[in-house]
Amino acid sequence: MILAIDIGGTKFTLAAFDGDRMLCRESRATDAAGGRPWMLEQIAEIVGRWRKELQFERCGIGFGGPVDFAAQRVVLSTHVSGWSGFDLCGFISELAGAPAVMDNDANAGAVGEAEFGAGRGCSPLFYMTLSTGIGGGIYDTGRVWRGADSYGGEIGHLTIRPDGPECLCGARGCFERLCCGLWLQRDYGRPAKELMQNADFVDRYVIDLTLGLKAAIMLLNPQRIVIGGGIAKAGDRLFAPLRRELRRQVTSWSAARIDCAPAQLADDSVLYGALSLARGL
Repeated sequence: MILAIDIGGTKFTLAAFDGDRMLCRESRATDAAGGRPWMLEQIAEIVGRWRKELQFERCGIGFGGPVDFAAQRVVLSTHVSGWSGFDLCGFISELAGAPAVMDNDANAGAVGEAEFGAGRGCSPLFYMTLSTGIGGGIYDTGRVWRGADSYGGEIGHLTIRPDGPECLCGARGCFERLCCGLWLQRDYGRPAKELMQNADFVDRYVIDLTLGLKAAIMLLNPQRIVIGGGIAKAGDRLFAPLRRELRRQVTSWSAARIDCAPAQLADDSVLYGALSLARGL
């Protein structure tokens, strides 16, 4: 039995797997004000209840923020306080009574979609989570490409408009600052789900969204881009204008393919990636 955990800025989700079959799943909204202690208390309650009936052999975790993969430590979360340097794997391992492994949630999402979802058979695959924040994961020939220091794929903090508004990271005009759900709500006073219903807004929005994705296309030449996260649930209302804008913006002489699809696993991409990660222990 494998315990899979997805910790995000808006919500966190736990699932128990027997083989590839998800036996149970529980998701709760994140209380950012409660910080790390509140979330750990919630996770402990769920795992403690499940352990009355289930025995875990391994645990996999996708964390919504930079992770030092080699050291298996959280670097930080820009959306929920108190995570810097925290030994999340140690905490979960003690809680579940089984070894645990962790990666950034976008990397886990990339693995989940590559092995179980919309990215099957595609290599290289670029996965982007478009939700509270923006993250990226690069999957090629059966493995995640993390870079020299575990920061590979951090597309959310590419500068796409140098004169743009200030991001939480301190820079200006970051991809995340212009396109993620957190800032869309703050800038427009309406949730992203509602904004995506307005075709005129989406036509303007995909211009900046394409500026970020163009960087991934020109640098990586992925076979497919898979986009997960809450905003991607807009479906064709988002993807039809996005594909048109990608064809317009991507350098005319480039024969790089423009294959952009929504995540097939929807809210469970990271959970399936965490499952695969745990199997590697």
